[in-house]
Amino acid sequence: MNESPTFTDQTIEDIALGMIECHLPKERWTHGAHWAAALWLLRYRPEIAEPQAMGAAIRAYNESVGGVNDDTSGYHETITIASLRAARAELVRHDADTPLSQILAALLAGDLGRSDWPMAFWRRDTLFSVAARRGWVAPDLGELPF
Repeated sequence: MNESPTFTDQTIEDIALGMIECHLPKERWTHGAHWAAALWLLRYRPEIAEPQAMGAAIRAYNESVGGVNDDTSGYHETITIASLRAARAELVRHDADTPLSQILAALLAGDLGRSDWPMAFWRRDTLFSVAARRGWVAPDLGELPF
């Protein structure tokens, strides 16, 4: 089922800044919040939305809330890169002045609103392998449409 909380442009910015500044409460780091941060960073801080910088930011955030980044939990490179590609594609589908809250609502209303969306493109064993967590692993069920 798609997540359907209401995000304002201000809450989207607060989530993104809270994540990169490591003060977002862990319970606010939801599926929708991941997309909110990605969209905001792509639009306003694209240097952080590059995979290497995003990986560092997510790892730091995870550790700041008591999480770990290891072979089974925490940062996941393949999902992050695929998500950034999807968020970038969603941004391009809208005018540059479209509010992020509107773009996020559209994204969450579609297939990407499901937290299991990557399973349409990767077998479970592939996606949750150490290799996919640590680096990019191409989809093995179908090509990404973005």
